[in-house]
Amino acid sequence: MLTFTSASNGTVDTLQALDEAIRQASAGRSAAECRVIAFHITMGHDDSVVIPAIRKHCPNARIVGCTCAGVIGAEGANENMRALALMMVWGEANEVGMSVSTHLDGANSREQGAQLARDLKASHGQPTFVMFLASGIDVDCDESIAGIESVLGAETTIFGGTSADNMKGVSSFQFVDDTVHEHAAVLLGFFDPSLKVHTQASHGFVPSGVEMTVTRATGNQVHELDGEPAWTVFTRNLGLPSTAQPADTIPPGAVGVALSPEQAAEYGDSHLLRVITRRLPDGTFLMPVTCTVGTRLSLMRRDEERIFKNLDVMMNQVKAAIGGRTIVGVFHADCGARGRLMLDRVAKDEIVRAMQTPLFPTGKTGAWLGMYGFGEFARLGGRNQFHNYTTALYVISRG
Repeated sequence: MLTFTSASNGTVDTLQALDEAIRQASAGRSAAECRVIAFHITMGHDDSVVIPAIRKHCPNARIVGCTCAGVIGAEGANENMRALALMMVWGEANEVGMSVSTHLDGANSREQGAQLARDLKASHGQPTFVMFLASGIDVDCDESIAGIESVLGAETTIFGGTSADNMKGVSSFQFVDDTVHEHAAVLLGFFDPSLKVHTQASHGFVPSGVEMTVTRATGNQVHELDGEPAWTVFTRNLGLPSTAQPADTIPPGAVGVALSPEQAAEYGDSHLLRVITRRLPDGTFLMPVTCTVGTRLSLMRRDEERIFKNLDVMMNQVKAAIGGRTIVGVFHADCGARGRLMLDRVAKDEIVRAMQTPLFPTGKTGAWLGMYGFGEFARLGGRNQFHNYTTALYVISRG
């Protein structure tokens, strides 16, 4: 039977930070018995010492982690240059498994997603649900989902997120067992049949009234909008020069794709949001999903009142879905733009409390691992979907 423990801190020294977090999360257990250690870490920490420091405590664990713009733990949000949060998973060897792709990008996302699922299924069988972690810079998450579902089935819930840097959109890193990668992807499978996961996402943006039509595209690369170089049209509509970088467009450059009325009613918002992750020299920009010709992209603007209102609605939906089951762990992916780029410290703390208090009303928050990344996975309309600019919760419970 799987159990989960967590810890987070803002200790500046990387070795000390990991030592403190692992000792706190172990809570009197032998860390050598931990099956999986999942973690998120900000860019200021020393990457080169992370894995050896974990291995000192957890020699037998599978390791999965990534860089991000900030972490969220049971202790709250932390966007300092050096912050980390981790989750330790304990149980039997057959209850959790992991497969790895050392290079997954926009060109091979479906192929590698399917291979990850095949490898996981071959080693452990059909999972109850899976966590997917990939690079946030160049990946086609729709294709990754399709690849995973082609093997595991669309009914298998995929949750997780994509890694980030300090919101520059230059490079992000993934930690897999004993190696640091830049374009790796991991599928972490949970096989404990007593567990269920409920996923939900929410954003709170509204259309600004400006729309652009994709007139030339290849996969996740958008070459032209309205018949002109995509980056030129995009930045012009934002009131920015074409020399602007992707980091300059986050968060004012959120674009939305309209949802069906049924999905909009479930979601609480009219559009599914997308972030522009990279520009190429010819004016092409990259999106984290497939974008076909004819797609209408709406510029979106944040509505702070709506953000909090939708969050309350989301938490009521999550609590209703969990019912009388016991929460054993919460994974959490939040958009980096919902951090310091969009909300002040007080607002971020209020958002975290608005999620943790309903789930843990006694005041003691249970195992919790979250990050400010570049994208989030959560179900919508009965299927696995990729989201941007959202708060996405993945609540694991046991009956």
